[in-house]
Parts: sequence; structure tokens; C-alpha cells
Amino acid sequence: MGARAGGSGEKVIGRFGWFRWFAWLVATVLLPWGVGASSSPGFPASGPPGLPSAQPPHLSPVGSPGLYECEIVRTYPHDAEAFTQGLLFDGRHLYESTGLRGKSSIRRVDLRTGKVLESRLLPLPYFGEGLVQWQDRLIQFTWTSRKAIVYDKKDLTPIGELPYPHEGWGITSDGTFLVASDGTHILRFLDPLSLESLRELPVTDGETPVPSLNELEYVRGEIFANVWMKDVVARISPHTGEVLGWVDLSSLRAALGNAPRAEALNGIAYDASADRLFVTGKCWPLLFEIRIRPR
Repeated sequence: MGARAGGSGEKVIGRFGWFRWFAWLVATVLLPWGVGASSSPGFPASGPPGLPSAQPPHLSPVGSPGLYECEIVRTYPHDAEAFTQGLLFDGRHLYESTGLRGKSSIRRVDLRTGKVLESRLLPLPYFGEGLVQWQDRLIQFTWTSRKAIVYDKKDLTPIGELPYPHEGWGITSDGTFLVASDGTHILRFLDPLSLESLRELPVTDGETPVPSLNELEYVRGEIFANVWMKDVVARISPHTGEVLGWVDLSSLRAALGNAPRAEALNGIAYDASADRLFVTGKCWPLLFEIRIRPR
């Protein structure tokens, strides 16, 4: 989603009671300030100050969603000026939506070199958001303009706009419907031609709603979702809305090297033909091909 910065303000007490609240207090308040061990000298367990947290946004009951980590398979150059809001791969090229007013764009990118092959700027006041392919078209959300822009995929020519009565955040397709997020815990299944909402799917970890769902990708029958300001990806059942697993991607920050402008993890693309998964972030200088494995 947009130029949001700072913490997510998510609540962790809920149904888990005072014991889990105390565990959260120790993990997120006391440990980072030196009461107990820290994962790295000088930094809290969740990472350097000001960076997104690597912790899942909710405490899961024992035996609920699995925890996963990533193995870096390959790295590719990525435009460090790109405020990535949407990402997809069509088997040949990456297509990317970038945000910020006056800088928002849609672009075709060479995966291997990171070179922008073709790009179109969005006019003011549009703020680019999620991006999805439907047949021979690309559909790009805007954040608060209540519109989506439709492009001819072959040359990125705008060919129309569609009204959309919600904030635009992430969007993907399951092959039949489009699936959209709006920064809450609700996913909407949309008619691909009109963007009419046909079904709403609450996303939960156990019984706890998972808010701040952002960029989306449909991967092997699951919905993968970035969670705003978290270095994790939620693996979501498209049938029940349950979180099937949390993927910790915090290790990617160390692999970025000297990248002081790197912001939130955001951007997931899946190459179904070769079973490859790509991730990047806002103003990240690298795009990663990763393999997920149980922690």
C-alpha cells in the first residue's frame, strides 16, 4: 500500500489472555531494551530500530500455523528507486507497479538484469498499488482514488478505468476471480471484468483476524500475502481464510547489504511454469528468488 511508515499498532492481547500478553510484553518490549538476550548486538530481537518486524503479527496457539524460513536461490538487480506496490511474472518478464504520487508507474522489467524495458507514469493524483494480469490486460489498483487502471499488456497502453469502491492495496488472480486486499483482514473475490465484489473472505490466525494484508500472489493453490510493515508472508487458504503458515523473510535484509533506503518487504511474484518464487521490497536494490522450507 501507500507511503505508510512506522509501526502497525496491532493488538496482541485479544482472546489469548494475560499469559500471552505477558509473553508478548517480554518479547517485544523488555528483550529489545536489554532485559534478556538479544539476537544481534545493539539491535532488538526484531531487527534494527525503524525497520519492519520479523515477527508474525499475532501469537498463534500451539499447533496452529506452521513457521517457515527462506533459502536464497538467486539474486537479481532491482531498481532501488522503485517503491514496489505490485509484482508479477508472466514467464518472460516481470511487471511492476510502483507508488508515491508523482512517481507512480507501471513497468515491464527484464528479470536477469533488472533493466526497465518499458514504463508509463501515472498522472496525478494517482498513487499506484497492486497489479494483476487478466488475459491480455493488466489491471493496476490505485490507493485512494477508488479506481483501477486497465492496460493493454503488449505495450502498456492505458485502455480504460474501472470504479472500485475500496482502497486499493494488493491484487492477484486464482484463474477464475481476482482477489484483492484493502489493508484490513478482509480479502475480496472480484469479477475480473467489472471488479464487482462477489465474496468476502476474513483472514484469521486461529480465531484472531490478521489485519494489514497487502501485496498478494496466488501460489500453488494458496494466497501469499505481504503484511504491511512485517518481514513475513502469510500463506492463506482461499477457501477458509485460515493462515496455513508464516514465512519469515527477515534474513533477506542482511542480504541487501548497504541499502539505507530499503523500506517494507512488498512484492511477490510466482513463475508457475518453473515453480519459482520471487520477492522484493520498496526501494530494495535486489530481487530474490527464494525457496521456502520449514523452520
